[in-house]
Amino acid sequence: MKVFGIVGRKDSGKTHLVVRLVRHLGGRGLAVATVKHTHHHGPQVDRPGSDSARHFEAGAVETVLASDTGWVLFHRSAAPPTLDAIAARIDPCDLLLVEGYKQLESLARLEVYLPAGAAPQAANEVPRPEPPLAFCDPGIAAIACPRDTPAAGWPARLARLDLDDTEAVAEFVLANARDADGRGAVAGSHRPGPAGFET
Repeated sequence: MKVFGIVGRKDSGKTHLVVRLVRHLGGRGLAVATVKHTHHHGPQVDRPGSDSARHFEAGAVETVLASDTGWVLFHRSAAPPTLDAIAARIDPCDLLLVEGYKQLESLARLEVYLPAGAAPQAANEVPRPEPPLAFCDPGIAAIACPRDTPAAGWPARLARLDLDDTEAVAEFVLANARDADGRGAVAGSHRPGPAGFET
C-alpha cells in the first residue's frame, strides 16, 4: 500500500480535493482508501442515542456498526493513534490518502492553499492571507492552489499544481506516494515532470 497526505489550513478545500481524487483514481481502476485526521473532537459513534452509540458510551473498547452494505469500527484509545496503527487495520489497497496529520514529516504531502481563505480580524479590517504551511515545512512537496494565486517569493523546491486540474494533482500524488519504508510511485503510474502549471 502506498500512502500520500493532503494537508492545509481549515476550510482550504482539503476534503473537496480528496473526494475528487478518490473518484478520479477509482475511475482509473485503483483501490483507494482514506483516513481523515482531526484533533478538534472525538469521533461520533452513529447518531446520539442510537444502539451503537449507547454501546460505545457504556465503555465498549470497540463498537462495530454493521449493515448489509458495509461496516464501521469505532475504537477507543487512551492516546492518539499513529498513522501506522490505523494503516495496519485497513484492507489492502493501491493508495491510502490521508487528510490531515499536518505535522507528520515522514508522510509525503501536498498542501491545498486558498490565499483568500483568511478571515478578517475585525469587521472593518481587510483579510490578509496567511502564507502556505509549506513555507515553514520542507516535508510538503507541492502546493495545489487556484491558477491565479501569486507565487512571488515561493521556494523553488515546491511544485505548484492547479487545484482545479484533478488529473495533474492525481499524477503528482501517484508519482510521489510512498510505502512506509519510503519507496516510491504507485504501480502502474508514471513519473511525470513537474505537474500542474508553470510559475
